[in-house]
Amino acid sequence: MRKGNVNARNYALGIVTQINYLIKQGVKAQNITIVGTSKGGYIAQYVSTLAENPKLNFVFIGCFRNSDITTIPEINFCGNILTIFEKTDPYGVSAIERKNRSTCSISHFKEIQLNTGKKHGFLFKSLPEWTNPTIKWAKGIYQ
Repeated sequence: MRKGNVNARNYALGIVTQINYLIKQGVKAQNITIVGTSKGGYIAQYVSTLAENPKLNFVFIGCFRNSDITTIPEINFCGNILTIFEKTDPYGVSAIERKNRSTCSISHFKEIQLNTGKKHGFLFKSLPEWTNPTIKWAKGIYQ
């Protein structure tokens, strides 16, 4: 877990270093899943961008707004991407535009829109609506 308010891109660089170490130690990239919620989801998006490894798995939860296309243009999805968002959350919109603009290989892409009515609070407690799909994605079950 990160401590305090961090720069998402800079923090992601450290995670990429950890991922590269794991791969160097023999862990297969497809067995590594990076999950982030809210600001952690933005960090995970930067990890996807900086790692540039299409075999890694990513789950971005509650961390995308339409304005991100112009305010964070450097994000370039790479890997197997699952996005989960809540219909009533201000960060609850489809990231398909980001996927379509990304230049890296995305073999598997899926979006899940929830409708809990909890706004951004849907993240404050582990709900099966987002934890179960996350676990499946990490296991390589991409349907």
